[in-house]
Amino acid sequence: MNLRKFLVGNIGDKDYGKKPVIVQGITGKYGNLHSQLMLNYGTNVVAGVVPGKGGQTVNNVPVFNNVKEAKQFSNAKIAIIFVPAQFFKAAALESLEEDMDVIVGITEHVPIRDTLEILDKAKEKDTIFVGPNTAGLIIPEIIKLGIMSTSPFSSGNIGIISKSGTLMYEIANYLTTNSIGQSLVIGIGGDPVNCTTLIESLELLGEDDATKGVVIVGEIGGDSEEKLAEYVIDKNYPKPIVGYIAGRYAPKEKKMGHAGAIIYGKYGTAESKINSFNNAGIKVAVKPSEIPKLVSEQLKIK
Repeated sequence: MNLRKFLVGNIGDKDYGKKPVIVQGITGKYGNLHSQLMLNYGTNVVAGVVPGKGGQTVNNVPVFNNVKEAKQFSNAKIAIIFVPAQFFKAAALESLEEDMDVIVGITEHVPIRDTLEILDKAKEKDTIFVGPNTAGLIIPEIIKLGIMSTSPFSSGNIGIISKSGTLMYEIANYLTTNSIGQSLVIGIGGDPVNCTTLIESLELLGEDDATKGVVIVGEIGGDSEEKLAEYVIDKNYPKPIVGYIAGRYAPKEKKMGHAGAIIYGKYGTAESKINSFNNAGIKVAVKPSEIPKLVSEQLKIK
């Protein structure tokens, strides 16, 4: 799927730039708050889902008891989930059973076993499932599906993929202040298991004609950055990439913040990831403020 094109639509479509979105958990504290913020940004939130609370309205959005009813009302194919961790699997599987094409799971502290079950079902359904424990995704000035502040983002042609929400905002802000806008920004989440991986996110941006270059924001722990570097080499990835690895100066004995930040063997260290990126021709910034310059240089090369 061309994710950006799916989320934006085709010029001439009646819902161009206004694809309908369902919010699961809309009556909760965070679902209520962020559905309003998404509406304020222009996201077309058309229905909420909370079992047993059908018939209510939240932020002038009608609430339904289940996804099936909400989908019949709205024809939405996009869902975002704001429910406590103990209810996340049920909410995610419900959306998957109703054939949602794109699902964003904001919830943190989801058991890995639940995530693996959701991942299997998402693969079976060919659904793009972003998360859990993600800040979400955003196409600047068109649609926001997440909890990110919108001020750092501007419309342009650079994709960003990030495990960290905070670094996503910081790097987008550096790009924006240097007049480099973003085409699609994906927060994959900081858990050990991501339903949409770094590689899969890079594939999505590779399919998007509006994206001319990519910034990868990785971090110490795991081997996803090393695997991504192998993918870039194997596929001869056609678009310029700039990388940044958080935790470069972290003491080796320290456990870092994200659940996925686990170092084992020779993999997971900043050195391993930086070397892998360098071998793949990915220019690596030492600090986030260097990224705009590297992006500009790479775009000129390509």
